[in-house]
Amino acid sequence: MKKIFTLFLIMTFFGIGNAQVSFTSAPISTTGAERAAVDMNGDFLDDLVSVTENNIQIYYQQPNGSFVMRNIATSFADNLPSWSLSAADYDKNGKTDLLYAGGNGVTFMKANNSDGFDEISFPQYVFSQRSNFVDINNDGHLDAFVCHDVAPSVYYINNGDGTFTFHQGDIGDYPTGGNYGSVWVDYDNDGDMDCFIAKCNVNGDVNERSENQLYQNDGVGNFVEVGEAAGLKDNMQTWSSAWADFDNDGFLDVFIGSSSSSFTHKINRNNGDGTFTDISASTGIHALTTTGIENCTYDFNNDGYADILSNGNILLNNGDLTFSLIPFALPNNNGSLGDLNNDGFIDSFTGENIYYNDANSNHWITLNTIGVESNINGIGARVTITSALGTQIREVRSGEGFKYMSTLNTHFGVGLDTEITTLTINWPSGIVDVLENVAVDQVISVVEGSTVLGIDENIVSNLILYPNPTEGILNLGNLTDFANPEYSIFDIKGKKVMDARLDSNAINVSNLATGNYILKVHDDNTLKSQRFIKR
Repeated sequence: MKKIFTLFLIMTFFGIGNAQVSFTSAPISTTGAERAAVDMNGDFLDDLVSVTENNIQIYYQQPNGSFVMRNIATSFADNLPSWSLSAADYDKNGKTDLLYAGGNGVTFMKANNSDGFDEISFPQYVFSQRSNFVDINNDGHLDAFVCHDVAPSVYYINNGDGTFTFHQGDIGDYPTGGNYGSVWVDYDNDGDMDCFIAKCNVNGDVNERSENQLYQNDGVGNFVEVGEAAGLKDNMQTWSSAWADFDNDGFLDVFIGSSSSSFTHKINRNNGDGTFTDISASTGIHALTTTGIENCTYDFNNDGYADILSNGNILLNNGDLTFSLIPFALPNNNGSLGDLNNDGFIDSFTGENIYYNDANSNHWITLNTIGVESNINGIGARVTITSALGTQIREVRSGEGFKYMSTLNTHFGVGLDTEITTLTINWPSGIVDVLENVAVDQVISVVEGSTVLGIDENIVSNLILYPNPTEGILNLGNLTDFANPEYSIFDIKGKKVMDARLDSNAINVSNLATGNYILKVHDDNTLKSQRFIKR
């Protein structure tokens, strides 16, 4: 209570008493370094991940917001995520894999089908900084990108069989490195992922090595550095940036956080023509004088405008390209961000504490993307919603800020709006799914291409299924709403392929052919449905 009261006084002192953003800390006993808040078992609930050289500790979130802890012993990891960690399902087995970016090299922890992890390390020396999972060549398989501090950056191209081929250069190719904070975004709205790299010199000198770089994807596998032409070739000390559409005009803007007191933070507005304009002076961000290495962006008060979290300080978006400072809202390392009690508001996991968002009455929606032609997590997808508030965009990304891994779920606040007019997903494959008249305050899952199939069934559901995709057993979440439930499974043509009474919270679908299906659970009074993929 003392922390909340202190934060209230700070907010009142700065004239932002209506900011509606505060957090309550709750201890959680972790083993190893705190690194991730991400779904690890395919139920789309954000779990807590901490690692050591030979153990991965996971606190699995339950539908009611509680956690069940499990320690998973691993073989010795040649590299720990001492600089950054990324997570995604790169081999499409329905389980989340991890990437450890260490000071000497890169280690993958591949989630296997026995509920364990297989350690895979590469021999090349990489003084790793930020790492990302992203489909660099857009072949439907997730690749891995790792910033190199003292040499050109490296990336691992997914061969489609669970193995990678090592590459170096082309993206972040300055001879002596300086590559610190990579983030993959579609800044030019052409449907493919470009790469921005925040640059820094460890000795504090400002020279060509510390000039930020923007690599434009030409759509056919080539990347061209366009930082100067775009107006983003800043020569400053920075370790990470935060990309969001801060003015909801349909184009991604960027906050570039300073890591040195010799420089100030910057915010650059996307002009919509491939260039950016520095608007820092008029935005109020210079009220934030604290510098550091962690910057990211979420809508913390669910008002429909993306806020900035910089080293524990929140720059609250006022909706008019100005920001109000809430100092010391969270610990100065930001932590890993996600919805850690399943209430639709963004929380933080750092150290041995969860910082729960105290929430408010604003509405929200959270989207789970399930790729089919695209990568299974939908990383690189552009999600657009329209409501009475206007238009908002988000992208699915793995690896933001500098160190930590945050949720792969896509979160929107919608203020007082009670319905979303349209929800559009532009997948990396080029497939476009559109949902209409979507209710707020719920989590939905969309399988790539499902609306294109012409199925009128409402995808929106609060029926939890995992893992999704599945190879055999489909686990169901809380079924307390039902009395004597039965289930039916339909293929994408509407043909019923299974039905029976539901005697447990698990259904064996191993005999189904590979494909997309709809599961309906019903009794005399209640019907819930959800799509799933059978591998």
